[in-house]
Amino acid sequence: MKKVLCLAMIALMVSAVNLNAQSNHEFPEGTVPNIHNINGAQYPRIGKDKRTYFRVYAPDAKKVEISFRGEMTKGDDGYWTLVSKGPEVVGFHYYTVIIDGVETADPNGKPFFGMGRWVSGIEIPEDGVDYYKAKDVPHGTVSESWYYSNVRNEWRHCFVYTPACYDKEPNRKFPVLYLQHGFGENEYGWANQGCANFILDNLIAEGKAVPMIVVMDNGNIESRTPLPGEKPEDVRPRMINTFPKVLLNDIIPHIEKNYRVLTDRENRAMAGLSFGGLHTFTTTLNNLDKFAYIGGFSGAGSIDLNNLDEAYGGVFKDRKAFNDKVHVFFMGIGSEENPERTKKLSDGLKAAGINNIYYESPGTAHEFLTWRRCLNEFAPLLFKK
Repeated sequence: MKKVLCLAMIALMVSAVNLNAQSNHEFPEGTVPNIHNINGAQYPRIGKDKRTYFRVYAPDAKKVEISFRGEMTKGDDGYWTLVSKGPEVVGFHYYTVIIDGVETADPNGKPFFGMGRWVSGIEIPEDGVDYYKAKDVPHGTVSESWYYSNVRNEWRHCFVYTPACYDKEPNRKFPVLYLQHGFGENEYGWANQGCANFILDNLIAEGKAVPMIVVMDNGNIESRTPLPGEKPEDVRPRMINTFPKVLLNDIIPHIEKNYRVLTDRENRAMAGLSFGGLHTFTTTLNNLDKFAYIGGFSGAGSIDLNNLDEAYGGVFKDRKAFNDKVHVFFMGIGSEENPERTKKLSDGLKAAGINNIYYESPGTAHEFLTWRRCLNEFAPLLFKK
């Protein structure tokens, strides 16, 4: 025990020395710490010109890199530094530190689950934009809710956003949005990287969105690799088809039992980004008796416009019935992530008589700024009488 305590104290002392060395360092003019740094950490930094500045202490390393940016330069003080070659795209971006071939999260940054593992994040400010930032408005609550999955025979948890008025109006019931992350993220993603709670807080405070509950769960249930005796082509269907069962049979009943929610289809929506968009289409289009609002952000199911009447069990065959049931059918994508496929799908559905909304985020790729913008566009459309 004493040895463990001593090692812990040494680690704390090294960390303190590291932070102190950072604080005594002369910072590049016009730079500020990344908002996702841990308390006291001065690097990475963001310049007014939107270039990024990295500084990592690794005195014994032979080579240090920052993912997506390149190799760092070692100084006599044991610190490695790197300045991005030019301004970076605004928004939230993942990065890792690679030390002698070992990739890890930055010890000076808060952790984010992305790219399928815990990594670091950097935020390049978007000038004049604050819809996803904390403001002086009533704030909702994001809480953790545990439930037992009978589908999976295991305990699981989700995160639930309740609007600021939830506790102040104990007799009121609220509509629900089930909001899914992408393939590389998990149930933490929308509240952390996506700022979903602040987006909803601000929209509700401005009267642009109906107060709603938002449920965020982990859709990456199944293994990405073939199970014993399984063919590689069997993995994708298994990954796609498991979560809808959990959502319909476990999550929705749990939410409706433990939260004051409206339980009819008119007050139930689902949306997701990337892989979560595929989950959304798979779930909702096969269960229109349960959902009236559908949103795909940089992700959707595979709809063959040439065989539209056969897609998803024939859900589009009766155009009028579909349009009457689905009040919002939203497809959003970034302008820099090859939006042609989504635009073609939207246009093709409209030409066939299927109502839908197409939104293209200007200047963004397959990244959280695209999805923040999509949520900001989608949420105000929900649950309007």
